[in-house]
Amino acid sequence: MTFAKRTRLLSLLALLLAVGLVAVACGDDAATTTTGAATTTTGAAVAPTKVASVAGGPHPFFDPWGPGTNDAVRDFGLAGGTYQFPPQWELTAQNNMVETLVAQGYNAFVIFPGDATGTNALLGELLAQGIPSIAGGGCTSEPSPAAFCLATDVGNSAYIGTRALIAAMGDTCTAADPCQIVHIASRLVDPNTQARIAAVDRAVGETNGTVRVLQHLTDSDDQEAATEKVGAILASSGAEIDGMISVAYVGSSVAATLLRNLGDKRIKMIGIDDDPEVLRAIEDGFLVGTMSQNPYGQAYLGSWVLDKIRHGCTVKDGAPFLVDSGTFLITADGANVGDVPSTAIAEYVEKRVNITNELKASFEASYLSCP
Repeated sequence: MTFAKRTRLLSLLALLLAVGLVAVACGDDAATTTTGAATTTTGAAVAPTKVASVAGGPHPFFDPWGPGTNDAVRDFGLAGGTYQFPPQWELTAQNNMVETLVAQGYNAFVIFPGDATGTNALLGELLAQGIPSIAGGGCTSEPSPAAFCLATDVGNSAYIGTRALIAAMGDTCTAADPCQIVHIASRLVDPNTQARIAAVDRAVGETNGTVRVLQHLTDSDDQEAATEKVGAILASSGAEIDGMISVAYVGSSVAATLLRNLGDKRIKMIGIDDDPEVLRAIEDGFLVGTMSQNPYGQAYLGSWVLDKIRHGCTVKDGAPFLVDSGTFLITADGANVGDVPSTAIAEYVEKRVNITNELKASFEASYLSCP
C-alpha cells in the first residue's frame, strides 16, 4: 500500500471515529470544509493539533527546533509535538520518517526540504489528506503544497554578510590590486546554496572590480569536509586570501578555529549562526561577526500557524510564500560595519525573541484570513 493510500485510510478512520464520538455525545453532525491550503473539519470534530518538526538530516542548526516545538505545544495548547530527523541526509529516509509520524497521529508538519523539488511530492500527499505543512529553514520550489516557507531570506542574509565583509576589508581593496575572498558554502543540493552563491556574487559585483571571489567552497558544512577544504585553501592560498564569508554553520566553526590556529587576524571573516567557537572568535578578534538566523522562531511560529490553518484559517490572497524568520549581523560591540548595522553578542538572543514576537503579532493580519 502506498504512503498516500495508507495516510488516506488513517485520516478517514480518525475522522470516522471523531464523528462517531461527537454524534454519541452531542447528537450533532460535524461539517467538513475545504479551507485554502488544507481540508479541515469545523467545530468539535477537528482533531487536536499534533505538530512534527522534521529536519532533512543531522545538523546543529536545527537543534533549536526542539525547544521551539515544545514551547509552541505549551503556549498554544497543542496536543503534542516532536522534533525529529533521519540519521542521514537522504530524501527517502526523511519521507519514511514523515510517513511513520503520520501513522502515529501527527497532523501538522514543519519540514526542511530534503530536496527543493522532490519534497513537494511528499507535501502534496500530506495536503491530499488534510495535513498542512510549512517548509521550514529552506523553501521548496514554487508552486508548492506548503502553506508558507518560514525561513531566513538566505539571499539577503548572504548579501548583507558579504557587504559587511567588504566593508571590513576597507580601502586596501582597489581595482589595481583587488581583494580576494573565499565563500564557504553548504551542500550543493541544499535549496539555499544557489541563492547564497548568487548573493555573494552580487555583492562582489557591486565593488566594480575591487573585490573578487577566489572560490566558492560548496559541500563544506560537515566537520570532515570543512576541515579538509578550508584547511587546504588556507594552506595553498592563504597569502592571497583577504576575506572569508561563510554561510555554513559547521564551516563557520571550522574556519574560526583554523584562523585562530594561524594566529593572524589579517584575514577578515563573517560567519553564520551562533556556534560557541564562532562567538568566541568574534570576542577575540579573529572574526568580524556572524549572521544570525532564527531556527527557534521557525519551529515556534510554524507550529502556531499550522494550528491556525487546521482550525479554518487560509493563506491570504497575494501573501508571499517566503516569510523571513529574521536575520541580522552579530558583532562583539554592536557597532556598524560600514553601513551594515549589527547587534552585540550580549544582546542577540533577546533580539531573536523580539523578532519572533513581532512576527507572531503581525502574522495573522498580514498573511492569514481567519473565520
